[in-house]
Amino acid sequence: MIKSAGNVYGFRLGHTAYRRTTVLSCLLLGAFLICACLMAIAAMQFIPTYSHAFTPYLKWQDALVALCGFILLDSLWGCALIIRFLWTLRAGYKQEMLTVSEGALTVRDLAPQNLASIFWMVGTWLSCFVAVLVGLIPEMLIGWTLQLAHPVLATFATIAAIVLSVVALAVMLPALSFVIIGGFGVVSFWRNIGAPHVYRLSGQASLSIEGFVLTIMYPDAPESMLDLNMLDPEDRRYLLHLLRERWHGARDVWNPRLGDEIEAALAVTEAAVLA
Repeated sequence: MIKSAGNVYGFRLGHTAYRRTTVLSCLLLGAFLICACLMAIAAMQFIPTYSHAFTPYLKWQDALVALCGFILLDSLWGCALIIRFLWTLRAGYKQEMLTVSEGALTVRDLAPQNLASIFWMVGTWLSCFVAVLVGLIPEMLIGWTLQLAHPVLATFATIAAIVLSVVALAVMLPALSFVIIGGFGVVSFWRNIGAPHVYRLSGQASLSIEGFVLTIMYPDAPESMLDLNMLDPEDRRYLLHLLRERWHGARDVWNPRLGDEIEAALAVTEAAVLA
C-alpha cells in the first residue's frame, strides 16, 4: 500500500496474483506464437503447390491460404493483446492497481479473466472469417462443375452453383461485416485492457462486494470487477477499512447493503491475516 499527499492511497497487485497471472499470460502468449508460426509455415509450403492463374471462380487452394493467413493475423493480434495486458499487469504491480482518494476510485482490471476475454475475442473473430469462407463454398464448387465431362450436366451444375453463390451472400456479407467490425473492436479492446478507470464516489456510483469481488458501476463508464484476493492480505484489510469509512459518509446514496458486505469481507480478511 502506498500513501501519497492529500489522503490518496494506492494499492498494488499482490505478488502471488502477479506471478500466477504472468505465468498464465506467458503460456497463452506462447500458444498464440506457436499457432502463428505453424500457419506461416503451412501457407508458405502450400502456396507453390498450385497454379495462381486468374479464374472466374474461387479456388479452394486460395481459400485455404486465406484461412492460414487470417489465423496468422488473428494469432498475432492475440499476442499484441497479451503483451499489452502484461505491460498493464506490471504497472499494477509496480505502481497501483487501485487508488482511493477522498472523492474517487481509480481501478485497473487486472483479473486473469482478461485472458479468457482475449481468447474469446480472437476465437470469435476467427469464427466470423470461417463463416465468410462457408458462404464462398458455392463459388469454389464452380471450379468442379466446369470440369464435368457431360456438357449438359456441367451447364446445369454450374448454374446451380451460381444460384447458390448468390443465396450464400446472405451468410457471407453479414459475416464479412462482423470481421471488419471485429478488427476495429480489437483495437478498442487493446486500448482499454488493464487501463485505469476513474469512478467518482457520488450518488451515481454503485458499489457492492460479493465473494470478495468489488463491483463498481457508474453511468457512462465501464463496469469494473476487482477481485480483492489479488491484493495482499494486509492491503486488502486496509482497503476494506477505507471503504467502510467512505461508506459511512455516504450511507444515504450508496448501496445500503454495502456496509454489511464490507463487514463480512473484513471478518474473513482479519481471520486470514491473524492465521
